[in-house]
Amino acid sequence: MPRPRTHDEALRLKLLDRAGELISADGPKALSLRKLAADAGTSTTAVYSLFGSKPDLVNALYVEGFRRFGERLRAVARTGDAVADLVHLGVAYRASAQADPHLYAIMFTRSVPGFEPNADADRLARATLEPLEDAVRRGIASGQFADVAPEVIIVSAWGLVHGLVSLELSGNLPPEFSVSGAYEEALRANTSGWLKK
Repeated sequence: MPRPRTHDEALRLKLLDRAGELISADGPKALSLRKLAADAGTSTTAVYSLFGSKPDLVNALYVEGFRRFGERLRAVARTGDAVADLVHLGVAYRASAQADPHLYAIMFTRSVPGFEPNADADRLARATLEPLEDAVRRGIASGQFADVAPEVIIVSAWGLVHGLVSLELSGNLPPEFSVSGAYEEALRANTSGWLKK
């Protein structure tokens, strides 16, 4: 009878989530592999077995964050209306950040000094924006959006969403800004600005 695998996907995800929480709460110096293993109820051998080294663990955090993020963006149904599609993608972006705030900082900030994602991780991160790129290109091709360079609309939409989400997660939005209603309103206004006149 084969020996059961003790270092499975569930443990890998548990370790990644806990590592992200440690970094998010107390900074990268809080990420000790011994503490991580103890918090997850496993051994440091399991951590090394699953990830190899601390830099490999941080790279795995980055990859997992973008894997979840990309999954949520790809799940957004296309409506045929480029404005609605961009707003829905923006809502999914925010939902992903709220679901995994401990991964968001690793994905989009330099929260771990010296960390550079490897080439595969970098490709995965860039691929997560494909639904946004596709929606913008479809909007331009259909004549709904002005005939401008797609990158201008893509970066504008991403910048607005990322900025609002980052302000929200860091607690820096003014109290009078009602995130639930104003967020979608801001996305719709920004996106509508690209409509063909």
